Amino acid sequence: MNRIAVLTSGGDAPGMNAAIRAVVRSAVYFNLKVYGVYRGYKGLIEGNLIEMDASSVGDIIHKGGTILKSSRSEEFRTPEGRAKALKVLKEHQIDGLVVIGGDGSFRGAQELSEMGIKTIGIPGTIDNDLNYTEYTIGFDTAINTVLEAVTKIRDTSTSHEKATIIEVMGRSCGDLALYAGIAGGAESIIIPEEPGNIETIIAKIIQGKERGKLHHIIMLAEGSGNASDLQEKLLKQADVNARITVLGFIQRGGDPTSFDRILASKMGVMAVELLLNKKTNQVIGIKNNSLFNMDITESLTTEKTFNREMYKLNEILSI
Repeated sequence: MNRIAVLTSGGDAPGMNAAIRAVVRSAVYFNLKVYGVYRGYKGLIEGNLIEMDASSVGDIIHKGGTILKSSRSEEFRTPEGRAKALKVLKEHQIDGLVVIGGDGSFRGAQELSEMGIKTIGIPGTIDNDLNYTEYTIGFDTAINTVLEAVTKIRDTSTSHEKATIIEVMGRSCGDLALYAGIAGGAESIIIPEEPGNIETIIAKIIQGKERGKLHHIIMLAEGSGNASDLQEKLLKQADVNARITVLGFIQRGGDPTSFDRILASKMGVMAVELLLNKKTNQVIGIKNNSLFNMDITESLTTEKTFNREMYKLNEILSI
C-alpha cells in the first residue's frame, strides 16, 4: 500500500471535511501518498485527481459541505464507466480508495473492490439511513439545524395560535424527524416506520387546546407523505388551518457539531489503518460508542432496527 485516494459522493453532509482531513493527515503520518478525487465517481472517471498533503486540509475541520465536491454519476453505474474509473486509478498507481457517502456510494466501492481496488467506506449522510451503524456523519449536525428552526417556528406559531407542519429530510428513514422531534418537543411525529393516523393528530390538537396550549408542532419525515396533503386533511376534518415549513437543503449545511467532527476524525484514521492492513470491501460504523468494520455487502443488506423506545418516549412526553 503506497498510494491511496479519497472521494465524497452523493448528498453532502456536515463532517465530510473532517473525514477528508483525517484520511489525508493519517495517510501522510503513515508515509503514504494521498490523492483527492474531485466530484465523486464522476471526477474519478474524468481523472479529476490531485495529490494532497497535510496543508491541503488545513482549516477545514469546522466547515460544512465537502472541499472535494460531490456529484452523482450515471456513467459509473455502467460497466464501461467503472472500467474508465479503474483505468484512472491504475494510471495513478492507487492501491486503495476511501469512499465517504451513503448506500449508493458504498455500492460503487463494492464494485471497485471486485475489480481489484481495495476500498473502505465511511458513512456520510444526514439521513442516518445506513442500517448497520447507529450514527452516520452529519446526522447529529442536521438534528441541531432542525432544532434551531423548530425553536424559531414555535415562537411565531404560539403568537398566532397555529399548528405547524415541519417537513424534514431523511428519505425513507424517519430518524431525523424522530430525534429532532423529541429534542424539539414536537407534539406529533410522523415517520415511515410509524405513520400513525390523522385522527390521533387531531385528538392531540384538540386536547392541547382544551388545556390552553397555543401551538402544535407536527414533525413530518419526507418519506411519510406530502405536507400539503396533511394540511388539507387537517383543515377538512378538524377546521385546523396549519402552516407548512419545508426545511429542505438548509439541513445539509452548516458547521458540523463536535460529535460529527470527532466521529469523522476517528473513522478517517481507521479507514487508512484498514487499508494498511490490506482490508477491502469494508465499511466503518459505530455501535455503543465503539467503532467497528464489516463487509460492505453485509452492511447494505442489514435490516433496519426501529428504535421503538424513542418513539414511545415521544408518546409519553407529548401529552
